[in-house]
Amino acid sequence: QVQLVESGGGLVEAGGSLRLSCVISGTTFTGIAFGATAVGWYRQAPGKQRELVAVLRRPSGTVYSESVKGRFSISRDNAKNTVYLQMNSLKPEETAVYYCYVNNREGRGNIDYWGQGTQVTISS
Repeated sequence: QVQLVESGGGLVEAGGSLRLSCVISGTTFTGIAFGATAVGWYRQAPGKQRELVAVLRRPSGTVYSESVKGRFSISRDNAKNTVYLQMNSLKPEETAVYYCYVNNREGRGNIDYWGQGTQVTISS
C-alpha cells in the first residue's frame, strides 16, 4: 500500500520561502519493473482546479509549471524515500493546499496516489 505524508506547510509573508516534504512508503523511486514512475507536487486553490506544480518523471525528467520556474525546486532523497519542494519568492496567489503525488507502476497497471495535502498560505 502506497502512502504519502506531507509536511512543511504554513503561513508565510509574500516573498518568503517554505520547503515542503513528502515521505513516501510502499514503493521506491529506483525500481526497474515496478515502483514510482513519477513523484511530485500539485496544488489546489479555493474554487480552482488542482494544478501541477512540479513533477519528477522517469525517464523524461523534471517538469515545472511555467508560473513557478526559477522560484521553486523539486528534489528527492532516494535513501529517505522523500520528495521535497523548495518554494522561494512566494506570492499571495499561490495560497493553496499542496498535494504530494506518486504514479506507481504495479502489477495491475499505473496507479495514482495522493497525500492528504498541506495548507500553504501567503499573506500580502
